[in-house]
Amino acid sequence: MRTEDVRAKALAITMGDAAGIGSEIIAKAYREQPQWMQGSFVAGDVETLRRAARMVVPAGGLPLPVATITVPEQALDVPPHCIPVLQIGEPLPPVPLGRVSASAGAMAGRCVVWAADAALRGEVAALVTAPLHKEALHATGAPYDRFPGHTELLQDRAARHLGRAVSDVPVRMMLANDELRTVLVSIHVSLRDAIAAVTLDNVLQTLLITHAALAQLLGRAPRIAVAGLNPHAGEGGLFGSEELDIIAPAIAAARAQGCTVSGPWAPDTVFMRARTPVGTTGEFDVVVAMYHDQGLIPVKYLGVEKGVNVTLGLPLVRTSPDHGTAFDIAGTGRADAASLLEAVRMARALIQAPA
Repeated sequence: MRTEDVRAKALAITMGDAAGIGSEIIAKAYREQPQWMQGSFVAGDVETLRRAARMVVPAGGLPLPVATITVPEQALDVPPHCIPVLQIGEPLPPVPLGRVSASAGAMAGRCVVWAADAALRGEVAALVTAPLHKEALHATGAPYDRFPGHTELLQDRAARHLGRAVSDVPVRMMLANDELRTVLVSIHVSLRDAIAAVTLDNVLQTLLITHAALAQLLGRAPRIAVAGLNPHAGEGGLFGSEELDIIAPAIAAARAQGCTVSGPWAPDTVFMRARTPVGTTGEFDVVVAMYHDQGLIPVKYLGVEKGVNVTLGLPLVRTSPDHGTAFDIAGTGRADAASLLEAVRMARALIQAPA
């Protein structure tokens, strides 16, 4: 449960991979929206953030100063137009931009672990993670090479904190923007394994996690639509039986537990029915998708710059921009901070939502 004390604490933003655009979009966010960013700090490397601050200076301007802090609460006293940074571990030697670096991967992993543990202890209000690079993370070796990405690493830290097995801390990925929300039954697995993961227990668990998280955010029971796995949602069994044998029974079980859920709907149209362009109301508040690309393609098509990744099921608030490290444009000044700013906005909304 989030208390007023937790809501008043600082927001932690992890630096992400130092060779990518993470520190660059963080510096841009503090420059472009200082009021939004006030009360937050960067868990990362001081010199990397100073380098990023120099990259995003407009013509005739000066780099934002970087304020070194030693504890999260000091961020609350740092004025606008300044980037508070809490150094995580030893300073990082400069890494080349746009290249996979084991040292950058290790620093990114350390930042996530530190910030997750701080959030689990209640020392920070929430966690916003800038993009890390999976190849760089794996290049570091143990312990980070066990994790496909942020979601699995955060799940592991939460399980350790709670003294449970990882399997007893189920989490789900929600991708959201102003027009569409989607939650995934499976995350970073092969398509073959994703199909195998469409089981009654997994679908039902996803529906219950989605209901609990969105009910807290919206203040009411969310209207959940469920996408089918097969074309036309199986067409009554003509194109596959998963809808009849697995998905429909999971929907019925979720309804029996108080969820407002319908489907399975044809996956080629359900996302359009849930979409809510400005000034309109969609039929659904969220779509539960059966696998990664089924759910992420429609959200990203509407605009990566506004997408936010939210991890549901954790005993902490975690959001992230809906894009990667963008090695191809790192250091060019072209990186857009919009998705990071949306992630900060979403994290603050989740903190303020009634528990």
